[in-house]
Amino acid sequence: MSLFNEKLKNIPLWELLLLFIGLFVIIFGLKFFHVSINPIWCYSIIIFYFILKFRDSFGEFKIDVFNIFSKVSFSDILILVLLNIFFSYGMLYFSNMILSFFDLKNSIIWPFISAMSLNIEIFGVTSFLSIVLISPIVEELIFRGVFLNKLKLFVPTVFAVLISSLLFASLHSFGSMFSAFIFAICMAILYLKSENILLPIFGHFLNNLIGESIFHLDYAQVLFNDGAVMEIMSVLAVVSFILILKFIHSNWNMFK
Repeated sequence: MSLFNEKLKNIPLWELLLLFIGLFVIIFGLKFFHVSINPIWCYSIIIFYFILKFRDSFGEFKIDVFNIFSKVSFSDILILVLLNIFFSYGMLYFSNMILSFFDLKNSIIWPFISAMSLNIEIFGVTSFLSIVLISPIVEELIFRGVFLNKLKLFVPTVFAVLISSLLFASLHSFGSMFSAFIFAICMAILYLKSENILLPIFGHFLNNLIGESIFHLDYAQVLFNDGAVMEIMSVLAVVSFILILKFIHSNWNMFK
C-alpha cells in the first residue's frame, strides 16, 4: 500500500473546492476589468497546493516513482494510449460529420454546443509543454486522486469511476467529450490497479505528448483532408474502441 496514495486520499475536498472557487472569482473578476489571465497560472497554483500538501512525503513519493511499472508494464500503457488516440480521432471525424450533416455550426443552438465545456484544451494556444507536462499532473491529481477517492466513500466504485470520468469529459470540447470519457475510465483503471497516481499521470503524459506531436507534425492537416487516410483512421478507431472495451471488461472486477 502506497503511503503517498493514502495521503492523497486524505486531502479535504472542501479545500480543493475552495481553491477552485477562489480561482474562478479571480478569473472572472479580472475579466470584469478586461484583464485576461493565462490559464497556466491557475494550473500552477493548483500544483503548488499539492506540493504544500505533500511537502513531507518525498520518501513515499520516491517509492511510488520506483514502483510505477510494478503492476502495469510500459508497453501495456503505450498500447492503451495509442488505442485511445486512434479512437479519439474517430470521434473527431464522427462529431465533424454530425456538425456538417445537421449544419449545427450555423444553427441557433451552436453557441450552446460550443459553450458545453470549459475547453481545457485552451492550453494548446499557450504552450505545447503546458498540455504535455502540467495538464496530466493537475487533472490526474484532481479527477483520479481526489474526486474518484472521495466519491468511492459515498457510492459504489463503478459509479465513482463514471461520475469522475464525466466530470473530466465535461472539460473537453464537443468532439472530444466521449473519447475523453473513455480515456478517463482507462486512467481510473490504471489508478485502481496500481494505487499509484503516478501511473495514470504517466499514461496521461504519453497520451498528450503523442497527440500533440501528431497535431503539430500534421501541419498540412492530412488527417482531416485526405479521404484515404481518414478511412484508415476510422477503421483503426473502430478496432481500437473494441479493444478498449475488452480492456475495460477484463478489469471490471475492480469496480465491484
